[in-house]
Amino acid sequence: MASISTQTGDHGQTGLIGGIRVSKSHLRIEAGGTIDELNSVMGLARSFCDDAEVCQLLKTIQRELFIIGSSLATLPHSQKQASPITSDRVDALTAHVHRIEKIKGIVFDWILPGEHTTSATFDMARTVCRRAERCIVRLTESGEKIDSNILPYLNRLSDMLWLIGRLVELRAGVKTTPSKTMHGINSTSP
Repeated sequence: MASISTQTGDHGQTGLIGGIRVSKSHLRIEAGGTIDELNSVMGLARSFCDDAEVCQLLKTIQRELFIIGSSLATLPHSQKQASPITSDRVDALTAHVHRIEKIKGIVFDWILPGEHTTSATFDMARTVCRRAERCIVRLTESGEKIDSNILPYLNRLSDMLWLIGRLVELRAGVKTTPSKTMHGINSTSP
């Protein structure tokens, strides 16, 4: 059995799909690493969640994050191309956002995270998702080509993670106090 410790990264480089070596500080590696972190934080959130429907949805999304990570680790000119994130997957997240928004009692304003352990893990996942978006924007602004559905997918996912946090609070009977302002600016949505 081969060891997970290949020692090929000991000098600060790692491999992309197709065998190309790049610096571990490469924007593509930063973006993929943040997607990996997001997947782990979502796993943590799922481990705290006792809502079977939400947990099943999270498992589906975690599998899709593996697709995104693989796509980011594959250069456009690589002979082996990763599976794309389809617009259907973006549409599915959008549908979940709209479905949760229609639930009576869902809070639509900024709240102070931490009133409930499980909802706090979803707030953490949302912030990591937003960081992943920023990493991918930097990657595309540097001229790198990526699957055009990744940014819309992550944007929708961060909205959905925020809403799931509020749904978990609602179902747990947690009384949240919406903030009327954030940094002195009136807010109406996260």
